[in-house]
Amino acid sequence: MLGFILRRLLIAIPTILMISVFVFSLQKLLPGDPVLAMAGEERDPATIAFLRQKYHLNDPVPVQYVHWVLNAARGDLGISLRTNQPVLQLIEEKLPVTIQLAIMAMIVALVIGLPAGVLSAYRRNTWVDWLSNAVALSGLSIPNFWLGIMLILLVSVRLGWLPASGYVSPWVDPWRSIETMLMPAFVLGTGLAASLMRHTRSAMLGVLKSDYVRTARAKGLSERTVLIKHALRNALVPVVTVTTLLFGELLGGAVLTEQIFTIPGFGKLVVDAVFTRDYAVVQGIVLCTGVAFIAMNLLADIAYRLLNPRMRDQ
Repeated sequence: MLGFILRRLLIAIPTILMISVFVFSLQKLLPGDPVLAMAGEERDPATIAFLRQKYHLNDPVPVQYVHWVLNAARGDLGISLRTNQPVLQLIEEKLPVTIQLAIMAMIVALVIGLPAGVLSAYRRNTWVDWLSNAVALSGLSIPNFWLGIMLILLVSVRLGWLPASGYVSPWVDPWRSIETMLMPAFVLGTGLAASLMRHTRSAMLGVLKSDYVRTARAKGLSERTVLIKHALRNALVPVVTVTTLLFGELLGGAVLTEQIFTIPGFGKLVVDAVFTRDYAVVQGIVLCTGVAFIAMNLLADIAYRLLNPRMRDQ
């Protein structure tokens, strides 16, 4: 297993380098001059010249890229033009918020999507299957921003059960933090649950027709044992792929949901950075998101080998 992880890490290095090239090129394609924004309204020529020399903007583009990559490898992603804070510090402040939201949303998705997919496949062409597919179609069709607004009107404004917006750190007040995250996690989780339900159903339909499932039933095993131990475990391999990719997307920031519920996560940070042309922050967030996707793929590969003994033998 250790050798497999090391090989995957070696493969990830050129992928990260390609992502860094894309991220650096993105800044060059964006309109505007960041130095003019940093120089302020007066735009003193001496200040502009100093900034261009400090950030190597007078050098050729390949040389600028090398300087940026070396700084990023040391943890220096630049300085925010809007807040004058290091980009890495901003990411460290916002990333735990997005991770908490992503974990809670995935819990909601797994609690709803996996059982619904299993039941839909097991009760194929019955009212359970039709109801599950209708709910999944609704979850995929309803926009997150509309569902979020409706939940705020119903749960917060009329019933007063949960706060409408804001964020409280779990280190300050754990229960209050859960309360502020419940509605946005439910909004994101319902859409993810619909995708998980459809993938789980498709995987289970294929597994339930396999020979080893018929053999397990012929041995007299209970349907619960057949479904969970034999069928679901083998059907989880494609579901794990979808789950890790969806979790990577959540780590990239749920822009609309975070805006609606005023959650200071990655989504809100990247929106503010784009509107203020804070290129260093945009670069840092995109780079971290790409690395997060690579990490999720690595975790998916490890999960494959834990779920499927035949892959461990290979």
